[in-house]
Amino acid sequence: MYACLPKYLRTLLLLVLPALLVLACSRIDLAYRNLDMLVPWSLNDYLNMNRQQKTWLNQRLKQHLAWHCRTQLPGYLTWIDEVRQMVADNQVTDQQLQLRTQEAKQAIAKVADQITPSAAQLLRAMDDEQVHEMRQAFAEDISERQAKYVKTPLARQIEQRAERMEKRLTPWLGELSSQQRLRIMTWSQGLGEQNRQWIANRANWQAHFSAAMDQRHTDAFEPQLVRLLKNRESLWTPEYRQAYQRTEKAARQLLVDLMAQSSEQQRTHLEQKLDQVRKDFSELKCMKG
Repeated sequence: MYACLPKYLRTLLLLVLPALLVLACSRIDLAYRNLDMLVPWSLNDYLNMNRQQKTWLNQRLKQHLAWHCRTQLPGYLTWIDEVRQMVADNQVTDQQLQLRTQEAKQAIAKVADQITPSAAQLLRAMDDEQVHEMRQAFAEDISERQAKYVKTPLARQIEQRAERMEKRLTPWLGELSSQQRLRIMTWSQGLGEQNRQWIANRANWQAHFSAAMDQRHTDAFEPQLVRLLKNRESLWTPEYRQAYQRTEKAARQLLVDLMAQSSEQQRTHLEQKLDQVRKDFSELKCMKG
């Protein structure tokens, strides 16, 4: 259910349109039914749930999805309109991107608030064997990411990062110019070895989560879960905190520069894509209900 999200956490749409993460899936209506991809973590990636737990989760997700569509999605439509207007007015500036990003973070925090009690109830029901399997999955996750993103020579990391960004941007802007591709490579080079800091911070979060699971049958568990899901920044390593600030600033500047270099055809293409996204959301059955 969560397979769409990781690819788009580091894309243009996370930086500008986090509410549209579902576009990584092939069909927006099918994707939206899986509310857990709107949450900043994934149950399915690490927890081996039994049939009863899966049934309970699916029912609870339906309730959260109904809440989300009724109370949150209308605001997303307004937000999409604001982003489209930025493009139409050629006002994709650092200030505007900071504002849109902050709005997106607030929207994600509201989802975290809503789902935390359900997550706590589900996690409390995990037995010791499931928690052990979760820890093994965490270790495998870090090992695989280190092999893929850290142990690769730095020059290749930079090249792959630029390739991934080009691949994510092309559906939204159309074919990129040589000038835009050069700017993307410069951006990637500037990030250096950020992969190492990102994965170390991920391992740190997983360690805190594992420790919290040892207290899942106590009153201290849910407050810890709130911190883990909603206040993740409070658990960042000092190195990652600095790297994140640099990375977010570099990403905004990249988008500002790419839009400044964009052709009229690219901007029209982007506006049409945004129009289609808005249409897809507005036509969801839950919106019409």
